[in-house]
Amino acid sequence: MSEISAGRSAPQGIAGLKKHDMRISSIIFMIYCLVAAGAFGIEEMIPAGGPGITLTMLIVFPLIWAWPISNMVAEAGSVLPSEGGVYVWVREAFGEFWGFQAGWWNTVSIYITNGVYTALVVDYTSQYVEMSDTVAFALKMIMILIFTAVNLLGIREVGAVSSVLSVLILLAFGTVAVVGLLNWSQNPMTPYIAEDLSLLEGIGGAVPICVWMYCGYECISTLAGEVKNPQVIPKGLLLAMPLIALTYVLPTLGGLASVGRWESWSTEGGTDSVGYATVLAENLGPFWGYAFLFVAIISQCAIFNTYLASGSRGFFVLADDNLCPRFLVKVGRKRGVPYVGVLSLAAVTALLAQYGFKTLVMAEVIFILALYIILPLAVIRLRSKIPVSQRKGCFVMPGGRLGLYFFTGLPLIISFVVFYLNGTDYFLIGIVGASTGPVFYLICKWIYGGMTKNDPVAYPLNPRTRLAPGDTLRLAVYSLTAGLMGLTGSFFLSWYEGDWGPEYYAEEAESVFFSDFWWMIDALRIVGIVLLCIALVLFFVGRVVERKGN
Repeated sequence: MSEISAGRSAPQGIAGLKKHDMRISSIIFMIYCLVAAGAFGIEEMIPAGGPGITLTMLIVFPLIWAWPISNMVAEAGSVLPSEGGVYVWVREAFGEFWGFQAGWWNTVSIYITNGVYTALVVDYTSQYVEMSDTVAFALKMIMILIFTAVNLLGIREVGAVSSVLSVLILLAFGTVAVVGLLNWSQNPMTPYIAEDLSLLEGIGGAVPICVWMYCGYECISTLAGEVKNPQVIPKGLLLAMPLIALTYVLPTLGGLASVGRWESWSTEGGTDSVGYATVLAENLGPFWGYAFLFVAIISQCAIFNTYLASGSRGFFVLADDNLCPRFLVKVGRKRGVPYVGVLSLAAVTALLAQYGFKTLVMAEVIFILALYIILPLAVIRLRSKIPVSQRKGCFVMPGGRLGLYFFTGLPLIISFVVFYLNGTDYFLIGIVGASTGPVFYLICKWIYGGMTKNDPVAYPLNPRTRLAPGDTLRLAVYSLTAGLMGLTGSFFLSWYEGDWGPEYYAEEAESVFFSDFWWMIDALRIVGIVLLCIALVLFFVGRVVERKGN
């Protein structure tokens, strides 16, 4: 007799998920697809900063960024292997409010980033095939439909598809590296920095994309609740990281050493653009260029496939904790897949698919940086709440307390620095975009009740604010931090971009909103002052409300 006929509905939320046996190879390939799936995107780094600085950053960032992040994710995911990943870790470390911020930033970044990969599919295809806007849109929709269907089958199928596609991608980029290095004809590091740029400007031009290229390690943890042995995820993280770094460095080195023409490297179509396919086309013949184009399309499909799986679990887990609309907790009876989350992410991707690569990366990277600021703090806090002596059988970052501060400190510092070096447009969007987290927390907490509905003893409410005790002061801390960043950013950026910023934004901005550099600087100062005023009010009101609420 079925559950329906017996008068019982199928379990929903996390309880309704099915667990799967996942091989470590499948986990490695899923991580590879979430973070890389090839070196596509690096083409934009080369002219933005220069070939020398690009290669240097591709070599250095695995050590100071990817290695620490993968270790942090491995440790937190090993001790708290839960569906929702970083949301759960931050919630356990700092409570419901900050947990929501992490879950919101992580999920929104994935909702935006999936549009990037559909855009790149069209960009790469247009290098060899002329397409009208209608055909380009149709290609994006077909991609979305195919991998939505794969995701509705479950993560085991997602892992199988990722494995097959990853092998093809690795073979293709391995070929590019070998062919490029065998045809070495020039110094790939020259010029070190793009002409007319200072060292700081060269780093600032390349670092946003480099950070983006080495992001995504935390996304695999969102699926931990569906893996029978979640301890395979930390192992997969540590094995996937060097594989990703090699995939970036060797083909780029080979391409610059053989083809050169660093000013023309680009992800966009056009007969004059240079990319990894050019290495094969010029050294082996046109057929190989077309073959690599096929791999480029496969690469973006592989990333889209795995991000659809990871991103669809974000709002699903928040909804299970009554911090998002409850319809998002629906799970398929047969497959145990959160199908509403999958379909909603696919729908948003279809809407964002009309935008280009640069626009979507600009909108996404600020949420990632906000996440990488709070994640290290949560990992430090979890070491205090769950000491190493209580973590038998779990992965722990090497080096003791010194290792803890090394692995957490580098990503924290880099995230703050990149926030400023991204440029005024990124920074302004960052302050405003990241601030949507507290706004939606208030809305969702008041409407859906939050964790109080699950456990009113562990998560009580302040009767005056209908928020968790201390939330008013947490909002004040957030406003204070964002306000100070806005004010300092306005002064730093007016110095950093002041000589060339006005002309650059007037010529290169993709919208009227970002065409006036000095308007953005003024807006940052206004936003910073407003947030500081809000922080002062919240500190004062919060102390009064919290006392009376208790």
